[in-house]
Amino acid sequence: MSKNLLITGASRGIGRATALLAASRGWSVGVNYRQDHAAAEEVVKLIVAAGGQAIALPGDVAHEEELLGIFEAMDTLGPLHGLVVNAGVVAPPMPLLEMSSERLRRMFDINVLGSYLTAREGARRMARSRGGEGGSMVLVSSIAASLGAPFEYVDYAGAKGALDVLTRGLAKELGSEGVRVNAVRPGLIDTEIHASGGQPDRAERLGKTTPLGRAGRAEEVAEAILWLLEDSASYTTGALIDIAGGR
Repeated sequence: MSKNLLITGASRGIGRATALLAASRGWSVGVNYRQDHAAAEEVVKLIVAAGGQAIALPGDVAHEEELLGIFEAMDTLGPLHGLVVNAGVVAPPMPLLEMSSERLRRMFDINVLGSYLTAREGARRMARSRGGEGGSMVLVSSIAASLGAPFEYVDYAGAKGALDVLTRGLAKELGSEGVRVNAVRPGLIDTEIHASGGQPDRAERLGKTTPLGRAGRAEEVAEAILWLLEDSASYTTGALIDIAGGR
């Protein structure tokens, strides 16, 4: 019997790569998206065409009512066994002294509040004391949490730092519930998120400065996420795994 996995922000980038890889390994996948219905449906169609099972789940994780709707739709697949907390945003690069309160509020509403709410709902479904079957949760943080992202994204870096703390704390809360909680911290990964922040060439340009001399690929991050989700990482919880080319 296949296991059920929900991935937030799964219509593009790391989420998309993770959905496709998970489906190829037998997971039934909930593909959450906020706006791009066509992109999410494409992911679902690719999975179904390869013989897998997937459903598209619209909803903004920063709005609790919509988030609850995502999980309720996911419940139709059966018990939840895995969760990838991936939905997040960046904004155009600038120092903190130029950032508006509107930008900061959006950054923390989606990247922090949305992630905490998502993790809470996942915990409620997977915890054995709540009738769940246990499972694994992976949060997508960022190496920016360690580097600080000065003059670019100190707000984004701070939001991802909150996810690092959540990972360590929640892993301790849920260990006895049969739920492992870990995080990956990608670096310069070649995905669409850089274009949404106004720098479509950022990964390629800065990737050359890493010790490995290149940007990473979404599929490389997906491989680490799947390892953490599955039984091969059965004694790993509370870990932060950097996938950043040595930055």
